[in-house]
Amino acid sequence: MSTSTTASVSTHILDTSVGRPAAGVAVRVAARSGREAPWQALGGSATDADGRCKDLPALPEGTTHVRLDFEVEPYLAQTAAQTAKQQADAQQDAPANRDSGAVFFPEVVITFTVTPGEHYHVPLLLNPFGYSVYRGS
Repeated sequence: MSTSTTASVSTHILDTSVGRPAAGVAVRVAARSGREAPWQALGGSATDADGRCKDLPALPEGTTHVRLDFEVEPYLAQTAAQTAKQQADAQQDAPANRDSGAVFFPEVVITFTVTPGEHYHVPLLLNPFGYSVYRGS
């Protein structure tokens, strides 16, 4: 929760390749109090069944920059394995089967500025070969 002297952050992940929330993705939060200040690791959480992190750490007073680090590799590898199995069961050769099995984006790191008193909801739209973020509400 933001106060007049702090900002707050929330996030969620939607896997656009399957049209559902991405559950079980670890998210770490870091903050700093200026462009030249060192990053302070604050801790993290993991997305729930709705793809949301409901217990991200609070930002310290004076935070001006926030970094969200999404560890998407385990999730994407698991999703790719499930897709490959489904395709094999259907005896189809789709592009996902022709890939080496390596995850293209093992992590997604988003850095943004914050203003005290504001709440920042930063959704991640994820698929195996791309992602997008925006400031939500």
